[in-house]
Amino acid sequence: MTSAGTLYTVSAPSGAGKTSLVSALLERCPNLRVSVSHTTRPMRPAEEDGVNYHFVSERVFTAMLERAEFLEHARVFGNLYGTSGVWVEAQLKQGLDVVLEIDWQGARQVKHLKPETRSIFILPPSRPALLHRLKQRGQDDPGIINSRMNAAVEEMSHYAESEFLVVNDDFQQALTDLQAIITSRRLDTQRQSIALAAMLRDLLQ
Repeated sequence: MTSAGTLYTVSAPSGAGKTSLVSALLERCPNLRVSVSHTTRPMRPAEEDGVNYHFVSERVFTAMLERAEFLEHARVFGNLYGTSGVWVEAQLKQGLDVVLEIDWQGARQVKHLKPETRSIFILPPSRPALLHRLKQRGQDDPGIINSRMNAAVEEMSHYAESEFLVVNDDFQQALTDLQAIITSRRLDTQRQSIALAAMLRDLLQ
């Protein structure tokens, strides 16, 4: 018998390194999947449909929303984002852990629908460091960067709604911290009792 996987939400202000950390975490942790969200925002250079996001029109997104296909959804910087509930449930039933990279609003929605979800928040070490990272990306003009900084302060104010807090100052340390969260959940007694059922039965005979 396989125990159900664990659903994780990972939230962070833009520029905190969330996507890079989650990508590296997938390489370290077997049986971990990241949900590919649907979005109405334009595709950026080097992005690939179905890999970074499922890029859809607002009409298609709205139709999916009306069919209640999203576990959570939100409008961020004028664009819609949503997570496929059907896909997430299918992964969890297979015993796979799933990570959702979403903002605090989405994390709150998911936690309401699935209270067993583990929520993680990633913070930058300082506001100057965050501003530097946003400028380094070279994707946005100064006006958009200023808007993202203002939005980041609002986003970070919701850190206390998460169960785990990770600071991305040193990338490798932050990655180790994230891996420790995943590993500790996999080692809890309830999950191990199912995974090690045969061994426990032999030990206790």
